[in-house]
Amino acid sequence: MTIMKVSNLRKDFGAFTALDGVDIEVKQGEVYGFIGPNGAGKSTTIRILLGLLQATSGEVKIFGKNAWTDAVAIHKRLAYVPGDVNLWPNLTGGEVIDIFLRMRGKTIDREKRDALIKKFDFDPTKKCRTYSKGNRQKVALIAAFAADADLYILDEPTSGLDPLMERVFQSCVEEAKQAGASIFLSSHILSEVEQLCDRVGIIRQGKIIETGTLAELRYLTSTQLMVETKQLLTNLATYPGIHDIDQEGNVSRFKVDSDQLDAVMQHVSSFGITKLESMPPTLEDLFIRHYEKTGDDGGER
Repeated sequence: MTIMKVSNLRKDFGAFTALDGVDIEVKQGEVYGFIGPNGAGKSTTIRILLGLLQATSGEVKIFGKNAWTDAVAIHKRLAYVPGDVNLWPNLTGGEVIDIFLRMRGKTIDREKRDALIKKFDFDPTKKCRTYSKGNRQKVALIAAFAADADLYILDEPTSGLDPLMERVFQSCVEEAKQAGASIFLSSHILSEVEQLCDRVGIIRQGKIIETGTLAELRYLTSTQLMVETKQLLTNLATYPGIHDIDQEGNVSRFKVDSDQLDAVMQHVSSFGITKLESMPPTLEDLFIRHYEKTGDDGGER
């Protein structure tokens, strides 16, 4: 079942087009990764999803409702975590968590809230003005995951967290997914997206340029191989799809495009393979491939 559907979304700021025909679909129980550099259109998209901005054209449906006109009803089933959390300085972290939870109009599940406070190793008794960026982030994460939302919109949610707390966050995402919730995750931490997400959308200059599972997107880049052969491996450079060849005696290192992998391996095997190491392309490889060719102006969209 589709939880969120964005169709042909466009947002203009005067003569500047921030979003140009964006299409996104998030299904129930799915973790959808939304990646792109600063200026690509991620922030503008999220503001429209939250009903904070009105689109110039296109349609955004969340739980079958219009994201702009039905924002209040949608927010009762949605939890949002920004990448830069601002809190009331004179309230304690625990008080702020309770305020966020009460705003949903439901009874607070104190047992779940307290379990998350312990899990994130968070002191809820301190005033918010004393918290570091990481602790302010914990307030938002605890409040979000204690809310039992149907959809989580997470915008750089682990900003400021140490690696141990990042793992705690990842376990919370997995638990929410297992409970049937959907997660829309925007992150610059590509290893995090790669580990957590079922599908990924890559946005560039206001347009979704690729979308699909990581397995589906890996055809876009190349696999790193290290091959040791009985005989000196020759004629590598004559094969299409082979890049960055580095040979030292009978040890060869190179990259090969995924669609040429079978033909290349048939050639290599004829020289007698004694050792083979393969590293599949990562999400970061996909990301870099899209952006290093033409660059990006940066800035906030």
